[in-house]
Amino acid sequence: MQTNQLFLIFCSVLLLLGFIAFFIARKKATFVRASGTAMFSQPDQYAWFAVVATAGPAIALSALGAFIMLLVGADIPTFPLLLASLALATVGLVVGMTLVRANFHARQAIERVIRWVLAGAATISILTTLGILISIIGEALNFFQMHSFWDFITGTTWAPGNSFLAAAGRGDGGGAEFGSVPLFAGTFMITAIAMAVAVPVGLLSAIYMGEYAPSRVRAVAKPMLEILAGIPTVVYGFFAAITVAPFIVRVAETVGVSASFNNALAPGIVMGIMIIPFISSLSDDVINAVPDSMRQGSLALGMTKGETIRDVVIPAALPGIISASLLGMSRALGETMIVVMAAGMRPNLTINPLEEMTTVTVRIVAAMTGDLEFESAETLSAFALGLVLFIVTLSLNLVSVIMIRRFREKYRVNNL
Repeated sequence: MQTNQLFLIFCSVLLLLGFIAFFIARKKATFVRASGTAMFSQPDQYAWFAVVATAGPAIALSALGAFIMLLVGADIPTFPLLLASLALATVGLVVGMTLVRANFHARQAIERVIRWVLAGAATISILTTLGILISIIGEALNFFQMHSFWDFITGTTWAPGNSFLAAAGRGDGGGAEFGSVPLFAGTFMITAIAMAVAVPVGLLSAIYMGEYAPSRVRAVAKPMLEILAGIPTVVYGFFAAITVAPFIVRVAETVGVSASFNNALAPGIVMGIMIIPFISSLSDDVINAVPDSMRQGSLALGMTKGETIRDVVIPAALPGIISASLLGMSRALGETMIVVMAAGMRPNLTINPLEEMTTVTVRIVAAMTGDLEFESAETLSAFALGLVLFIVTLSLNLVSVIMIRRFREKYRVNNL
């Protein structure tokens, strides 16, 4: 019998046992309560505890077996594992029925289980992050054994194909160069352009919708603005490459400036348009969360509505606005498709946004989708780039946390 069929049978039997546990436990608790015995919990709470006692251990055992097979590589037969899980569910059903009695706190037991489940979910998130980091570090260290870490973070030339050109007699005899400065310069350049577009537009639109817009306008404008977040990035890439980039070239020609059709300005502008909904929607929610009593108090002291927004509402909502802006920045740092279609893939260290350049994520995709062996330096360079980008993003998040705490403490001190 195939694994999918075994898993379907396991789920069906476990679901049946859960239904049996629920109805029997509720019927038993209702009978005990009807006899005049005072019980610490409601019949439905005893029923749900019986379900948890039945399905919880079975799911935990099967998940543990799957995790061991995935992580350690051990070969655990599927049928005995699922059979043992069902046997454990049967034992849990009997135990759950036994605990349906007057002196048992079913509600507290369910709450303890919920706390453990929530703690497990948080632990899984943390362990997933650590697993990603460990896997990146392992392969990045293999790359740094081939090439110098210092040359990687300070080099100004990214040319992993030089070694192949030299072997073919077409190069200058130099080896592959993995200087990441042009890649990170392009990443920060395009991200800065995107944030210069998204933050003012997003924040101002949030202020309008939260403080000035009538309810009818807000009911229409906010959903329409959030539609931008659902547009696929490839569509934004087409828009940047076909519409925005040629427009920038024509504007540059009218003022006598040379511009490439693959430039950093076009994807930066379009990327900023893409992340406007993130900043606008979150900032709008934060602004609306500011108590109206603060606005009324400010107006009662003689401040205008604009002064109230500037000196009261924005400072109160500033931690949330910073968080929204950093979320948009993280989105911009990880964008790939728009850059590929509008900015190109050539590493170019320049401060001119009208020239072609590329980003870290584009080179990661290029390195991982090539025809080279996984152990080659060019493929492993993707992990090195990912590690440095992870450190940069983590540093930005730490700085944002410090800024948010300082603004929040300052605001609290000023309002004591």
